[in-house]
Amino acid sequence: MNTFQQSAEEQPHGDGDAEPQRRPRERSIFSRRGFLAGAGLVGVTAVATASYAGHDAISGALTRVAGHPGGASSSGSTLSGAAAPASSKPPGPAAPPDRTFVSTQLTAAHVSSWATAATAAGLIFAGPQGHGSSGLIVDNHGEPLWMEPTGVGVTDLRVQTFEGKPVLTFWTGTGTGGHGLGSGRILDTSYQSVAEVNAGNGLKADLHEFTLTEAGTALMIAYPTVPYDLRPVGGPANGFIYDCHVQEIDVRSGAVLLDWSAVAHIDITETYVHPGDNNASADGTTQAKAFDPFHLNSVDESGDALLISSRHTHALYLVDRTAGTIRWRLGGKQSDFNVADNAAFAWQHDARRRSATSLTVFDNHYSEGSTGISRGLLLNVDESARTVTLQQEFSHAGHRGNAEGNVQLLDNGHYLVGWGADPAVTEFTPDGTALYESIGLGNASYRTYRCAWTGRPASLPDVAVLPGNGSSMQVYASWNGATEVASWRFLTGATPESLTPAGTVPRRGFETSTAVAVAAKVAVQALRSDGSVLATSTAVST
Repeated sequence: MNTFQQSAEEQPHGDGDAEPQRRPRERSIFSRRGFLAGAGLVGVTAVATASYAGHDAISGALTRVAGHPGGASSSGSTLSGAAAPASSKPPGPAAPPDRTFVSTQLTAAHVSSWATAATAAGLIFAGPQGHGSSGLIVDNHGEPLWMEPTGVGVTDLRVQTFEGKPVLTFWTGTGTGGHGLGSGRILDTSYQSVAEVNAGNGLKADLHEFTLTEAGTALMIAYPTVPYDLRPVGGPANGFIYDCHVQEIDVRSGAVLLDWSAVAHIDITETYVHPGDNNASADGTTQAKAFDPFHLNSVDESGDALLISSRHTHALYLVDRTAGTIRWRLGGKQSDFNVADNAAFAWQHDARRRSATSLTVFDNHYSEGSTGISRGLLLNVDESARTVTLQQEFSHAGHRGNAEGNVQLLDNGHYLVGWGADPAVTEFTPDGTALYESIGLGNASYRTYRCAWTGRPASLPDVAVLPGNGSSMQVYASWNGATEVASWRFLTGATPESLTPAGTVPRRGFETSTAVAVAAKVAVQALRSDGSVLATSTAVST
């Protein structure tokens, strides 16, 4: 295991020139400490368990819901070929009501979408906070395909590759103080657990990063609290900070292969925040009020190095994977690069190597009071000349995410930008033209992705029945996570053994319903586009 401490060969940069003028602060909708708590990650397990407990055990058991209006489920989309709207934010201060269904207790954020041209292939993977399931897969119309069924807090939901197979991955745990305490989860295409990955050396995995590598390892971040002299940044001598760690964990064995400490390599005077800045709960006076000088939020492979993003120093660090030394700093107070004015970023997230000479980063650009809009950036990085220039900017409709956010390069050359605390995601052509957007991703979505995914759940489809006009009944069908369903066959009969087809209808969104003649028992079959049966539900009594 590589455990990196500060070496004689690599002392942190000194104070250098005078600190750049700090941006004025003003009131913001979200604060770093309050953001995740307000978004519903803190305590979400306890709340959601009451709603979702026993879902798998009672799959198909719901037969009547008092007061439900009946009829087919309506889509939450407004996808069309019309021109992109001038503003992509939902009208009014409140988000639309959560989506609810008859055949399942699961709920989802009410996502709507628009498009002006063909998008890249794949589904949208989001982590809506504060509205419905915090792990959500939707199609281009905003229609749910999978809602995380247990109610746990979820961030960084996406498709990755593990041991040569596509897997669904996410971080889950409790958000606290702008970071998290939890673990990484890996599920197969039937949504069964492949592995749970924990940070090592007594640490808890943070919510900001869970990236799998081709070597069968996971890159993760942790936020341990340590005592530290904060006088250089205006805090107490006997203070406390979050010493962000980057770890590489072997997924199968849990072995810690790398453990890199930020405070051992980065001087806290590089930070752009100070203890207690408009927030007494982060003044560093106690462990419970630890100061966060670095706020690491992404780590990416870069050959024999790691590219690390530190939000609070406005900088990216290229770290030698073997020695742990910092090869260069990009941005911030001690940048080793001459960064063009239009390529400069602040409070950033999600730095990713795209080639030997380029990288992407989400430029939040503002925090609690600074001005400007957020942007996805594609930067040209000349390591020999030590220059950084802007290749392309991705911005749209004044989106401003003061926290979170990401940039994804898609297989067809498009770019997807998740706006983080501004709960939307936009797809762009390589020249920066917006062609698709989904809005209404809860109160926020830490990162949002577009990924190819074929899901065939191990569970059976759900079915529910509501009374009709006396001679008919309304039957509802859904199958959480199934991506191959083209139509539903409804079966009725006097007993489970005597069921016969009562009708077949095309799939209409997450939940499909139809009216059939009254019968004592009902079940549904999920059909592929060729008419073959994917699965049959349990028969329920009407």
